[in-house]
Amino acid sequence: MRSIWNGAISFGLVSIPVKLMNATESHAVSFRQIHTEDGGRIRYRKVCELEDREVSQAEIGKAYEDADGSMIPITDEDLSHLPIPTARTIEIVAFVPRERIDPLQMGTAYYLAASGAPAAKPYTLLREALGRSDRVAIAKFALRGRERLGMLRVSGDAIVMHGLLWPDEVRTPEGVAPDAGVTVREQELDLADALMDTLGEIDLDDLHDEYREALEEVIAAKAAGEAPPEAPGPAEPGKVLDLMAALESSVRAARESRGGEGTGTAEVRTLERRERPARRTPKETGGKKSTSTAAGKTAAGKTQARKSTSAARKSTAETDEETAKSAKTAHAAPTAHTAKTAKSAKTTKTAQTAKTAKTAQKTPDRSTARKTAARATAGSTAGKGAAKKTASSRRRGA
Repeated sequence: MRSIWNGAISFGLVSIPVKLMNATESHAVSFRQIHTEDGGRIRYRKVCELEDREVSQAEIGKAYEDADGSMIPITDEDLSHLPIPTARTIEIVAFVPRERIDPLQMGTAYYLAASGAPAAKPYTLLREALGRSDRVAIAKFALRGRERLGMLRVSGDAIVMHGLLWPDEVRTPEGVAPDAGVTVREQELDLADALMDTLGEIDLDDLHDEYREALEEVIAAKAAGEAPPEAPGPAEPGKVLDLMAALESSVRAARESRGGEGTGTAEVRTLERRERPARRTPKETGGKKSTSTAAGKTAAGKTQARKSTSAARKSTAETDEETAKSAKTAHAAPTAHTAKTAKSAKTTKTAQTAKTAKTAQKTPDRSTARKTAARATAGSTAGKGAAKKTASSRRRGA
């Protein structure tokens, strides 16, 4: 690499002779201006306005244009007397953590190479000190007629210097952010995180300038007398009507383009649903209960009455069945045993009738309870008649 500047690094009382070389290069395709009718080159000539003639480079000097349009000549001798201590020196002024440097300030990068054998040891000393401290050096240097700010850091076995903008050359981001207040939902952030996880990381060496490659193909085809290849037109960006739908589509497209490669399948985290507090029951007003509460209690009372009626009917059916069984037993046994069985049936029937009547009394519907008790009594009377008839028959037979 060819050096563009020779000087020394001033590290306290240590001076390190170095050469400055460009660390980057441009691969952009450049064009010349031509006359479209005959293909002739278009050239710019340096012409004096006052004399209307072309002048040579030796006749050209520097001047500063004042606000009123007047020119103030500045000669090389005037510039040589300027007090610039960093004319041939990279003067280190401080060491700071690398996080203190805003990437907005970083500009052109240069390699600093040790100039000669005597510079090898102090160069290595500065490099190792920077690497062990995990800090960067802030320095001043002069290049192309102006003093500049630089940052020295370690890259591999070399020391790299980045040109930095002066703090007052960085604009503040006023008017850049949206003025209106925007609220981003957690679901949208989750989808954005999923999209970032799907895209994952990439090796920067795999990235290349596709436009430059396509342009070189067009130039090669034109040079060979062939028709240039047709490039697909750019896709028209759609209007983002729904941010959630756009994020979901982006995640799907990223997964399909990756084809299963990368960091893996992204996970969309679902937020926990917040439980809503239960509504409170309306308070009573003026000592009267609400219509809905009264209606609910009325419906509950009717339901309880229906259940009691069903229970009474079931109890009556069971009593009739037991009475029939008792009558059958009395018909087959002796008279004394039949009388005893009838008495037992009567006692059982009376207890069950009282139990049924008591159950019916608990229901809110009194008419239903009375009907239930009447049915139970009728069943008991029928049972008694059947028992007496059976006992009389047995006496006659005896």
